[in-house]
Amino acid sequence: MLSIENLSFAYGSIKTLTDIRMKVEPGRVTCILGRNGVGKTTLLKCAMGLLRPSAGRIQLGGADVTGLAPSRRARMGLGLVPQGRQIFPKLTVEENLRVGLEARRDKRRDIPEDVLALFPVLKSMARRRGGDLSGGQQQQLAIARTLVGEPRVVLLDEPTEGIQPNVIREIGQVLRDLVEKRGIAIVLVEQYLQFVKELGHDFYILNRGRVVAEGKTPELTPDLVKAHLSV
Repeated sequence: MLSIENLSFAYGSIKTLTDIRMKVEPGRVTCILGRNGVGKTTLLKCAMGLLRPSAGRIQLGGADVTGLAPSRRARMGLGLVPQGRQIFPKLTVEENLRVGLEARRDKRRDIPEDVLALFPVLKSMARRRGGDLSGGQQQQLAIARTLVGEPRVVLLDEPTEGIQPNVIREIGQVLRDLVEKRGIAIVLVEQYLQFVKELGHDFYILNRGRVVAEGKTPELTPDLVKAHLSV
């Protein structure tokens, strides 16, 4: 579904990513792990087209999207839920969701009921401004805003950050349903290892901008965690 080949990125003379190779399959959660500052968010931004890699290729559904704008990638089925949520605080919940409709290929302009069913709290708060929601509700809104665009691949950047445990469980169940029932591919950047182990199928560990380990989630051993993830 999503393929990243030999991708590199640099901020001026500072190389942030080097020769990244990654494959993301439909109906699976692919986790990107690593300590702070190793290039995880940069990798998602390159995949979405918000940053232009200095080398390499990105394919979505077999089509080369390396040179395409983020809006084109969104209409081809790639969605990003950014770190920090980045909802529009002065827009209502409904207005935030309508922004996400711009990514749809069918030009639909009503908010799909199946997305609202995933997060019932958003339907009851449709007229409330995004900035008035709790952190957990804002995270649910950010995910729903991406889902209304009908993505085939969702890039999800640290969704549990600053979120209460009960909301984390709700988000985890939604992600599980998206993968198992809809066959969506999810790329998950996450620091919370328990969340990764419960949801993830595959993992890649980054260190200093390179992939230093990869495998199936059950292969994420204590030795790997100690070597590459422990602070």
